[in-house]
Amino acid sequence: MTHQGPWGRASPVVGTILKKRINLLLALALLLLAPLGQAQDASFIVADIRVEGLQRISAGSVFAAMPLAVGDLVNAEAIRAASRSLFATGNFDDIRIGRDGNVLVVIVAERPSISEINIEGNKAIETEALLDGLRGAGLAIGQVFQRSTLEGMQLELQRQYVQQGRYDANIETEVLPEPRNRVAINIDVDEGTVAAIKHINVVGNEVFSDEELTDLLELQTTGWFSFFTNDDKYSREKLTGDLEKLNSYYLDRGYLQFTINSTQ
Repeated sequence: MTHQGPWGRASPVVGTILKKRINLLLALALLLLAPLGQAQDASFIVADIRVEGLQRISAGSVFAAMPLAVGDLVNAEAIRAASRSLFATGNFDDIRIGRDGNVLVVIVAERPSISEINIEGNKAIETEALLDGLRGAGLAIGQVFQRSTLEGMQLELQRQYVQQGRYDANIETEVLPEPRNRVAINIDVDEGTVAAIKHINVVGNEVFSDEELTDLLELQTTGWFSFFTNDDKYSREKLTGDLEKLNSYYLDRGYLQFTINSTQ
């Protein structure tokens, strides 16, 4: 075995030692990186559960909704199931679950609660009726705010006005953040005007005249007294009632095959 001085060519012994050191360092580097990838799939026994980020919701509510407890064997699938269960409560915007040793750590971001609801511009539908509808949909003071529920309510309220013949009605909503993770909801209603009926045309009738049939209807075209009776104001409910009257009129006179093909 040969060995040259420190400035000469390295001996085979030195080369072997360097290779071993390099291999050892590489192995240590891979070991240090493992928790970033493989640790997510590693199972462990839960020694404790720590919940962070709660403001209004109690830790007990989180424990009750989560299908994990101290002493359980936890793996990646169990953590995903716990996350789904917590999201299903509707109380959280974000949920992260990890571990600190054998402690399961649950970090949540709560959805805000509703502090107040203000409605302006409504006359055809009373405020109390609107608040009752909102309450039934889950939008009430003290409830957890969900934007999807507010958007659904906005569409439903628009539909209610359309049924009254208010096709140009417009509903605007505003959500204002407030201290202590709360929000105020402002609803601005522009009810528009009720569509007036200019013409009523009956097509396809042969036995009974237009005048005879239109006299049966509650809906009428604008006349001298329409200002007082409002019988020229369109509404879906009135139209439905009038169609039933026409149907009964024909059936009572023996026209059993009578049908109304379309209305527009």
